[in-house]
Amino acid sequence: MIALDDARALVFRSVGRLDEVTLPIAGLDGYVLAEDVTAAEDVPPFANTAVDGYAVRARDTAVAPTELVVVGELAAGAAPTHTVLPGTAVRIMTGAPIPPGADAVVMVEETERLDNGMRVRIRSSASAGDAVRAAGSDVATGVRVFDRGTVLNGPSLGVLASINRNEVSVFGRARVAVLSTGDELVTDGGALAPGQIRESNKTMLLPMVRTCGAEAVDLGVVVDDELLLETVLRDAADDCDAIVTSGGVSMGDYDVVKAVLSRIAEMSWMQIAIKPAKPFAFGLLTNRSGRRVPVFGLPGNPVSSMVSFEVLARPAIRLMMGHSPEAADRRRIWAIADEGLRREPDGKTHLTRVFGAFGADGRLHVRTTGPQGSHQLAAAAQADGLAVLPDGRGVLPGGDVEVFLLS
Repeated sequence: MIALDDARALVFRSVGRLDEVTLPIAGLDGYVLAEDVTAAEDVPPFANTAVDGYAVRARDTAVAPTELVVVGELAAGAAPTHTVLPGTAVRIMTGAPIPPGADAVVMVEETERLDNGMRVRIRSSASAGDAVRAAGSDVATGVRVFDRGTVLNGPSLGVLASINRNEVSVFGRARVAVLSTGDELVTDGGALAPGQIRESNKTMLLPMVRTCGAEAVDLGVVVDDELLLETVLRDAADDCDAIVTSGGVSMGDYDVVKAVLSRIAEMSWMQIAIKPAKPFAFGLLTNRSGRRVPVFGLPGNPVSSMVSFEVLARPAIRLMMGHSPEAADRRRIWAIADEGLRREPDGKTHLTRVFGAFGADGRLHVRTTGPQGSHQLAAAAQADGLAVLPDGRGVLPGGDVEVFLLS
């Protein structure tokens, strides 16, 4: 057996980043920037008001309360048409440009309209700059706003729009083929014959691929036919950036997946010192254009398949899409095992499925989701963490345990 860290290192150093592409910013949430982004213009582009109120000369409000003549109104999107002279004010709406002559804004709550709005009483003094957002106070021309490697989200896309960067260079989004194989798998909802089971791994893995930020490509269920499976895999390698299969990776198994991949790809068939998900396969399949496409062979038991994807395939796929090693992986946190997490020594690290909640002490508190068998997906389905239990007898009640956060 090999350690989980060694298996992860082998996989991670074997996957390369996808090509950089320049795309419109619409829809780029979740993509990773492949360039530094520098602002070519100020945000905001002009001084404007942060509140509804009255644009004034601060010196005219030094002795409050005081009354000023209202010489006009200014809404957001309009250009100033009046200059604020001594003893005057302009009624102004949030976001409107500061009119010439004004150096402060008094919020409407500190004012009183007089003479049908022709005059205004200012109840409190203002200082120069009050409620004024200076040009470039959010982003100044020439400032680097994002570094290469930044993961784009809604707010960052808004920043790009605000500085007129409507296209940026990003790392490509991986297309990941997912397939199940086996004559025993039933997908049509019919009655099960002896030896048959319902297909579930592919159904589980497709949304897991999407959740990690990649595009999932459903290749369906492939029957146990070597020629057919080879064709499906080679076509997938031509069309996709990675391939995920499940089943047929255990030691001693004769399986069509193992037979075909051993022949057409450079594969490593591993026994990892973890439970569940001990068997795992990884390799590179050279496609018809010479590109080497990663292949992740996950175990067939559903919980093993889930765990194997989380700790091996998911971070590798995210590395391909430009994420840093830290961002590619699930976040880890030290938690408290309220009820303890028991296990027996067996030479393996156990990845126990747990529920977690933060307590009044600010610490994450976890408890097991229930049965931990590698076939018991129902008990694992709502887990929000994987507790890492080194070889030994587990964690006593109230003890500390490291947890991979799944959400």
